Amino acid sequence: MTDTNSGRDGRGASDTGGTRASEAIPGPGMAAERCAGGRPRGRRVAAASLVALAALATGCEPGTAEGAQDVAPPVRATQAAAPTPSPFLTAPAPTAEDAKPSTAPPPSPSASTAAPAPTTARPAPEPSTAPPPRVLMRTGSESERVRELQARLRQIGHFGRNPTGYYGSVTADAVRSFQAKRRLPVTGSTDAVTWQRLLAMTRVPTAAELDPPTERPVAAPDERCLKGRVLCISKKSRTLAWMNDGKVVSAMDVRFGSEYTPTREGVFEVFWKSRDHVSTLYDTPMPYALFFSGGQAVHYSADFAANGYGGASHGCVNVRDKKKVAALFDQVKNGDKVVVSW
Repeated sequence: MTDTNSGRDGRGASDTGGTRASEAIPGPGMAAERCAGGRPRGRRVAAASLVALAALATGCEPGTAEGAQDVAPPVRATQAAAPTPSPFLTAPAPTAEDAKPSTAPPPSPSASTAAPAPTTARPAPEPSTAPPPRVLMRTGSESERVRELQARLRQIGHFGRNPTGYYGSVTADAVRSFQAKRRLPVTGSTDAVTWQRLLAMTRVPTAAELDPPTERPVAAPDERCLKGRVLCISKKSRTLAWMNDGKVVSAMDVRFGSEYTPTREGVFEVFWKSRDHVSTLYDTPMPYALFFSGGQAVHYSADFAANGYGGASHGCVNVRDKKKVAALFDQVKNGDKVVVSW
């Protein structure tokens, strides 16, 4: 039998069976040509199909055959296919290090780095518990020690008057001056420290330094004072001389009343002695009072001892040396003459 297609593609009778196989098992090429609208090329397609079936039956790798160049070669069985990434492995699983918090806690100080010692404020110094020096003399004191204090202060130029034995404002000022110059606490009172410092800087006062006759020279006595026992008082020299038949037994500084309460002048006599007298008119002490004219008397004055001639009496004759006026009080008797002159 002669193949009607033999003159179309030049192949022999051996391609007859291939045509039947192509019709029995359509290949992909036929389907493609049918979709393209062309006529199927029977022998070429059938030969390609038989080659593919033979390769599948033997399991061998097909060679490159004519007419099969457009078919992609199958992947070798020995070539490992690229693994498909798993959707669950898009990120690596967290490790133990990844599980730690992102912010690490501050490192603990090593043993070699010592922690700074806590700052402790230095306690304030405790006040001194030592008792203050004992006060030996102060304003208002009156004694022989005060007289010695005044005499010693006078030796070094801090007290410009005769000692009186009374610790008044003048003495307090003198003590303050001494303390300030020696850098001692300036109190005006004589404590044990001040006293010891003064003793170290001065000598023991003589009798004349302790009991000078008067601060001012005694005036020549009034002629009425030359006979008998007389308290001879001079306003001019501001002194009192206790005289016996023209001889001075003792002398002392005195002051008188102001122009509004002047001390009366003349010749009088002592008519009353009062050791611890207090003025009923002025309510002030008048120790060792020797009254000679009404309410006027010779007596000790603490104000005169303290303030000197800066003040005045209410008419009496003030004496600032208590020791001397006390001795005078014991010697004078009622009836003794009193002469007050200018």
